[in-house]
Amino acid sequence: MDNFTFTKGPFKTIISFHKVIENLEKIAVNDIDYQANYAKALLEKIAHYPELREGITDLNFIKEHEEIIHNLLADLFPSALTNNEIKAVSIPFQNVTFNYSERFKKILRNAGVQFDMEIRDLNDDQFYILNCILILNSFYGQNFDFNKPLFYDIPDARGVMFHYRILFNADFIEIIPTQFAPKITPEDINLLMNNYDDIELWKEKFPLQSWILKGFAIVSLVDVTRENALSNLKSNLLRTKSIQPNLKFSFESIFQSFFKIPDLKIGFILYDEEEEMFTIPPYNDQMTKSHILSDSQQMDCKNSIYGHCFKTLLGEKKNIIISDVEEFSKIPANEKLAQHLLRQNIHSCIFAPVIKDNAILGIIEVVSSKPKDLNSINAINLDLVLPYLVDTLEHYKTDKQNQIEAIIQREYTAIHSSVYWKFKREALKYFNSPSKDYIFKEIIFKEVYPLYGQIDIKGSSEHRNQTVKEDLKNQLQTLISIFESQKSNESFVLLEQRIFELQSFYDELDSSLKADTEQQIQNYIETEIHPILRNTTMDNEHEIIKQNYFDSLDEKTGMFYHSRKKFDNTMSIINKKLAVILDKKQIEAQQIYPHYYERFKTDGVEHNLYIGASISPAKPFDYLYLNNLRLWQLQTLCEMELAHHQLKATLPYELDVTSLILVFSSPISIRFRMDEKRFDVDGTYNARYEVVKKRIDKATIKGTKERITQKEKITIVYSHNSEQNEYLKYIKYLQFKKILEPNIEQFEVEELQGVSGLRAIRVKVINTIPLNYLQDLTYQDLIEEQN
Repeated sequence: MDNFTFTKGPFKTIISFHKVIENLEKIAVNDIDYQANYAKALLEKIAHYPELREGITDLNFIKEHEEIIHNLLADLFPSALTNNEIKAVSIPFQNVTFNYSERFKKILRNAGVQFDMEIRDLNDDQFYILNCILILNSFYGQNFDFNKPLFYDIPDARGVMFHYRILFNADFIEIIPTQFAPKITPEDINLLMNNYDDIELWKEKFPLQSWILKGFAIVSLVDVTRENALSNLKSNLLRTKSIQPNLKFSFESIFQSFFKIPDLKIGFILYDEEEEMFTIPPYNDQMTKSHILSDSQQMDCKNSIYGHCFKTLLGEKKNIIISDVEEFSKIPANEKLAQHLLRQNIHSCIFAPVIKDNAILGIIEVVSSKPKDLNSINAINLDLVLPYLVDTLEHYKTDKQNQIEAIIQREYTAIHSSVYWKFKREALKYFNSPSKDYIFKEIIFKEVYPLYGQIDIKGSSEHRNQTVKEDLKNQLQTLISIFESQKSNESFVLLEQRIFELQSFYDELDSSLKADTEQQIQNYIETEIHPILRNTTMDNEHEIIKQNYFDSLDEKTGMFYHSRKKFDNTMSIINKKLAVILDKKQIEAQQIYPHYYERFKTDGVEHNLYIGASISPAKPFDYLYLNNLRLWQLQTLCEMELAHHQLKATLPYELDVTSLILVFSSPISIRFRMDEKRFDVDGTYNARYEVVKKRIDKATIKGTKERITQKEKITIVYSHNSEQNEYLKYIKYLQFKKILEPNIEQFEVEELQGVSGLRAIRVKVINTIPLNYLQDLTYQDLIEEQN
């Protein structure tokens, strides 16, 4: 028996057996002798303890007089049922219990002396209000349904948590108002009825200890462990990820209660019928551990470790039940799977397919470290669980498909957030259309201003060809050396001819690399040279040289890939670094004014920006936003140039970059090309802009052969004087901030095919300033200084 858990309530509690005693007094005067004699004897015995009738407030009295109380309540606790019923004397909603049935005593002994029995999820306010409702129903004749299920959670000796529903019998309770109890009017009842959560109102109408609860209640417990586990399982499966802090542990505790096995563990794998693969779910909640896959993330279903067992699982869609893994291992066909399980200390297990519409969605794994814990009998318990897992996996499958489609859209057919609203509007029109013959309207944004910029790898084609030639020459020279060393071997009758052919290819590489040269050499080496090497035995020294040669080949191409690899890795590092800077800066730039943005990685990083009222109709457009975005673009290219300069020393291959901005002040229209799933300029006149974009980076200064772009410099190409004046102001400001060098070059651009009249400004970025200087300089600072 415990002390009162809740000390503040509307009741002053007096434990009394007066109703039982009054009933005994009636029996003592009836005509049935044996009943009357029993009652008289019991009344005579309890007469020495007036507290039993008048009331007990000191719980120590109950501890000291357990026997007499047990005798007094013998009719309510029949000995014939004491090993079956879970019953005790209690006070409603309190954790005070005594006079337990034998089964109740056994449950508490198994829980241990340290266990403190408390009603689940019952706080002080709820306790107070429940007692007030008890008064309303018992004293004022109301009929409020407040039968909130109450539970005790009690572990057994093995640590398995059992769950018991609490049922109170309040027939032996009397509720009495004191002089401090306010009279409750019908208006008060209506007010309380509509304000369950207003604890202060309840305390006002039912002040602290203003009522007396005299008597006792009988509490009966019903084992609802399995039902509770199913309820918790459903609740956990319905939870969102944001409120699943330790769901795997929660799942295991649910299944442990469900199977009544303390060390039971669960796992789960998904089944991909198309790929015939088992995989771990790609999320970090629920049952992400798999005992079938162990440390692997995925495994082919045909893997020999599964033996013939998984034909039963996948083919016949039946459970695999192994009650004793040691015995199971004695069959040769099962040995691999059995050893795989035993290494994980699994001695009994159930692998059950989760099936929907005759298709396997996944497999639930239930395992134990003890043989016979799991068997074909208790495997039936899974029949209650699997329907909930089916629904969850069906939702997961749908969610997975949606996420895959979202990934495809984001990574391959991305729609930028600035224009998403228009696509969504058109999709909603289709969705709400009564006819699915709805014809989609073209997505067009009119009167938008384009901004184009690029950072290009200087001479990337020449560098690429040079590295290819270096690898080919090194490989050819290595092969020539190996063959030269074998001239004395008479079995090599074609050596001289092969050496001649290899040398001819080597000499050919001194000239410009032709389009098919690399392919010709690769085919020749694979078909003519490698078969000779693989089928010829050499002495130990040359066998090592030959093996080192083959070890040096790239797995994919079967060729040397050393210099080219350094070049490719450098290209990748530069592109990734510059793209990250641009993407990060773009997030900030969207605060200037929402605009369309797209980026491409080729031999460098290109970007297109489109800004105008049609892209963000909810926000008034002003030409000032275009000015701000142009200034942002120039400063961002400065930062990217500086980042490359600081990165260059760490690169495996030295590459320089050139930067370019194309200024185009006339508004254009862009149209979403449904066939290509991308935006493109719309109209013949606007096409001039695209022509300039494609040809400008190869342009030269008029009257010379010098390219308009140079390393560590930004080239700004424009057509009109107003554009020149605007960018000279930006350059002047960035010079003042020590970002650009003082010298400014201005020149005309050589005529392009169909395009003339272009001019350019070129200015060098100061590469000695720290990168964080530019990062700390906000766009607002630039604009305020400019204005």
